[in-house]
Amino acid sequence: MKKPSAAAERASGSSFYRGMRILPRAEREAMFEIYAFCRAVDDIADDPGPREPRREQLQRWRSDIDALYGGAAAPHLLGLAQAVHKFDLKREDFMAVIDGMAMDVIADIRAPDRATLDLYCDRVACAVGRLSVRVFGMERDSGLALAHHLGRALQFTNILRDLDEDAALGRLYLPREELQAAGIDATDPATVLAHPALGKICAALVEFAKINFQKANAIMAKNPRRVVRAPRIMGEAYRLILEALMARGFAPPRKPVHLPRAKFLLIVLRNLI
Repeated sequence: MKKPSAAAERASGSSFYRGMRILPRAEREAMFEIYAFCRAVDDIADDPGPREPRREQLQRWRSDIDALYGGAAAPHLLGLAQAVHKFDLKREDFMAVIDGMAMDVIADIRAPDRATLDLYCDRVACAVGRLSVRVFGMERDSGLALAHHLGRALQFTNILRDLDEDAALGRLYLPREELQAAGIDATDPATVLAHPALGKICAALVEFAKINFQKANAIMAKNPRRVVRAPRIMGEAYRLILEALMARGFAPPRKPVHLPRAKFLLIVLRNLI
């Protein structure tokens, strides 16, 4: 039996790993390499240590990606280099992910305006989607559209799910315009998350996520099932998480919401049949 790659081992145990295992080997290994890259730079962004060393680490990743595209991939990126060449993955999408992580490193994001939040979502979520749809073999225009809408739907679900976890890191991703419309001038995470109007703000984000889920589903419905099987699984799983968040509500205390493994496996099985 072939030993799992380091990238696959890093993904093991995650819902991502279970969702990607349904793919053919070449696609599966490429997705694990993309995941390992994203996990590595995300860990840098979430490290509570000093900012400057983390900025330097992200800069090293930029240099590593440049070297990879220059034909001199570092030993730890040989698997990623194979994926890049096989699926024509774009350098600018890897750089966008790094730039998104840098937004968290330069300063804690607190109540960004909508334009800044949209840029952040494009970098940390949609850029990953743009890499992924190439691996899945989607046609260019529909693939880019799916990455745009599903990436935003997933990221806004993450924001709503991780309100307290992000606040513990000093971060608040709720858009400033929504806070001001609700009469909240503060941007301190603890203050905002304890405010009685929080539910109204989160409801606006829920609607934004739902609209993007709907648009993503419409795109996937027009594509061959085999090329959208993996994004369908992730989309269905995150839609259930969003529904659980809506049912729970956003007033404190907020019980963590997770998708039970059994439900996720049912989604996988349904998309395999």
